[in-house]
Amino acid sequence: MDADIERIYGEARIEGLKPSFVQELLRLRARGPMTITELAESVERTHSAMSQKVTAMRSAGLVRTMAGPDARSKRVVLTAKAARIADRLAAEWRATEDAVEELEAELPYPLTRVVADIEEALRRKSFHDRIAEKLAEDPAWR
Repeated sequence: MDADIERIYGEARIEGLKPSFVQELLRLRARGPMTITELAESVERTHSAMSQKVTAMRSAGLVRTMAGPDARSKRVVLTAKAARIADRLAAEWRATEDAVEELEAELPYPLTRVVADIEEALRRKSFHDRIAEKLAEDPAWR
């Protein structure tokens, strides 16, 4: 699905944008500049993951960072490039949500339920533990 969304961006000549950036860019558009911590909390991600994503978005020319309220924090701000495409990103987000709903209506098992079921299964036993158990059984791993 992400590959098809990236194809939409390519057809629209939107360079450097990844589908995984859109939620954060829209959040910055709606709320204005935020620290990395605030942005991470607003989209329920870890600070570390958000810091890496901000670095990638900065490399793509979509955000810039500036000094935050204290010496240890940075504020994330949309660039002019991101501000110019923000309305289009919001339109893509709405279209994607509608397309997912349409797709789910065709399936006997909704995608949102799949995600919830996978999360629950991984709470019972992590993906790491599942892989480690399989490797422990494989003589090539030893």
